[in-house]
Amino acid sequence: MNLHPNCWNEYSELKSVVVCSPSSLDVPNKDIASYVQWEAPAKYEKAIENHENMVNGLKGEGVHVVNYDTYLSEEDLVLHRELINRVFVRDLACVFGNHIVPGEAGTTMRRPEYVTSHLLFKNWFDEKTFSIKGNNQSKALEFGDAMILNSDAVFINAGLRTSIDSIEAIKEQVFQAGFSEIGVIDLPRRGDTLHMDMNCNVVGEDVFLAKSYMRYFPVKIIMEDTSIYMMMEAFLNRHGYEVVWTDEITHTVADINFLNLNPETLLISTKANKKILKSHPKLKKKKLIEVDVDELEKGSGGIRCMTLPIERS
Repeated sequence: MNLHPNCWNEYSELKSVVVCSPSSLDVPNKDIASYVQWEAPAKYEKAIENHENMVNGLKGEGVHVVNYDTYLSEEDLVLHRELINRVFVRDLACVFGNHIVPGEAGTTMRRPEYVTSHLLFKNWFDEKTFSIKGNNQSKALEFGDAMILNSDAVFINAGLRTSIDSIEAIKEQVFQAGFSEIGVIDLPRRGDTLHMDMNCNVVGEDVFLAKSYMRYFPVKIIMEDTSIYMMMEAFLNRHGYEVVWTDEITHTVADINFLNLNPETLLISTKANKKILKSHPKLKKKKLIEVDVDELEKGSGGIRCMTLPIERS
């Protein structure tokens, strides 16, 4: 596969990323969309077109894109093609430094894709890099709830799809990977706070964008020998980030679920409110690459959700 896991932040140059093509099923009407927790009905043909837009945007910036479903057997694909959330690969695993921690589905609807992808990753990486047993003590651990702030600290939400017990279960893997702090926030358990990356995001090496309500939440900082509490802004300041609070988010996925391609460049949705991303002096010179992913965003996930970074320079 020529993949060399290496992620110590969210913003350095993206070298390789794993994606998955959309399900072969339509979500035909509002009632079904509501039952499966999608924002709106969606068409398969349009979703495929959107996914190609995103992949082409990544490749256009020199990113090595691995579509993992092309490596599955025909036997596996009988089920896998019909998993409507399979495009949201961010949740499946997370590269902490040079070590990959497998996730654990927070809802049974998504469990099959975790099992299938992890068996594939087991063949791609050695045991030291990826242990398929690394989530054995986890009950709910979806990595849309995790952000790597720098080589010292990671930030994780113990919310609707990720449990505090599961964070405790993987903390030694994170520390052994080379990090010294795990900041844990506990966001409201609601549809619009499904994962942390629907509420905040890293924007380059020293700016953090977040919905204004998050300023009221404390963070528990877990270290190897102790733990302390501080407010979210103080925690992020501690690690070199200035926080930009915003109340201007109109589409919780499109506006904030973008992907850093390098310190100067963001891959964003055509529906994103670009005013938010230009609201701070440090952000005005950012290069914004827009791709139409509207049909995919109907699944309550955006560009960040649909990409699993494996290597950053």
